Amino acid sequence: MNPLQPLKNIRIVLCGTAHPGNIGAAARAMRTMGITDLALVNPQRYPDPQVLWMAAGATDVLEAARVCATLGEALSGVALAVACSARRRDIAVPMLDARAAATEAVAVAQQRTVALVFGNETSGLSNDEVGACNLLASIPVAEDFWSLNVAAAVQVFCYELRMACGAALPPDKAQALAAHDEVEAFYEHLERTIIATGFLNPAHPRKLMHRLRRMFARTRLQVEEVNILRGILGSVTAPKGRRKPE
Repeated sequence: MNPLQPLKNIRIVLCGTAHPGNIGAAARAMRTMGITDLALVNPQRYPDPQVLWMAAGATDVLEAARVCATLGEALSGVALAVACSARRRDIAVPMLDARAAATEAVAVAQQRTVALVFGNETSGLSNDEVGACNLLASIPVAEDFWSLNVAAAVQVFCYELRMACGAALPPDKAQALAAHDEVEAFYEHLERTIIATGFLNPAHPRKLMHRLRRMFARTRLQVEEVNILRGILGSVTAPKGRRKPE
């Protein structure tokens, strides 16, 4: 099973969005994380050219977006609703940080639809809107400046959702780590070279090679780096011509 499959069951709900650019920016934020289900509850200006401008190509998200008259309509079929707000509330809804909320959301999204609900840019979510949700989630921000743009908040939550699915960067084939035997051949080449130059006295080696091994081990040498280092060693012992690593 694709580990990112739960993202298909994630719905982003924007309530009463005032600036159309934020709708477009939120759609873009969703699309970059592989989330495409968007519901808009009473947007103040939609459709609008600024939506498309700020979406930067995430037109598939906008084309599939649903405009709803009520939050209840937007939450239809949802098994878990997460209210995303920076403000603490005196209401009986459990509060988590964004990362913990994303973990819970992904667990439910394995089988059922989950919604993350975001409020108006000025007033955020109302107590009634928060009360309609199962969890209250917040992004830990600076205490003296906690106002976060709604599209930026959507980006953070969508990122946490993707990471909760176990997302990871693909390995970079151009920077593959050197194999054990390649690194060992480099160490042998290094030892021969520093003996030849007189830097290492084989009769009294002390712990020089052990320390050099420890130093290079910390770097996790890549194939290209091993080749460069061996090329340098070769140029030390044969400065007038190029030698291939032995």
